[in-house]
Amino acid sequence: MQKLREFKLPNFFNYPPYFTLQPVRDTREKQIQLWKELIIDYCKTQKIFVIGIEDEFPLFTNTVIERSLTHEAREAFLSALVSEGRAEWMDKGRRKCLIFWHRIQDWADILLQFAKDNGLEDGVVTIEEIRFGTESQGTELQGIDRTILNRALKLLEQKGKLVVFKGTSTDDEGIKFSV
Repeated sequence: MQKLREFKLPNFFNYPPYFTLQPVRDTREKQIQLWKELIIDYCKTQKIFVIGIEDEFPLFTNTVIERSLTHEAREAFLSALVSEGRAEWMDKGRRKCLIFWHRIQDWADILLQFAKDNGLEDGVVTIEEIRFGTESQGTELQGIDRTILNRALKLLEQKGKLVVFKGTSTDDEGIKFSV
């Protein structure tokens, strides 16, 4: 089985037709499903939050079989993730896509568990401490995309689980959990 940075690639990755959008509807649906799963799994294991459609994203090319996805195929696979709520376009030109390898509600749950595990109930922590602090090292929150984190925080704030304190800069925004 072929690997990409310690990531085990599925068997279809070495099958040349999967790098070309399939014309038969049933085959294309299966192809899109496989690619969606692959993109989400790869992004999760590699902690990738943004995919540029024109960028040299490792999954878009297989040098072993000398195949690359066309722009149309890349857009089709990412658009399929968008339609499921697993991604969203970051610009109107559809050049960059924000990937949700966890849904926002799941990120919110991870944040609450992080607060409980680290004794942050009724304490204040900064957004940067959540993203890069000692407690987040080795967790899924380490290096989390700021947009995704802000959405999860907003959801928790709406539910009364925390309060966000605006600082003088984005580096000193504070969060008080009330779990």
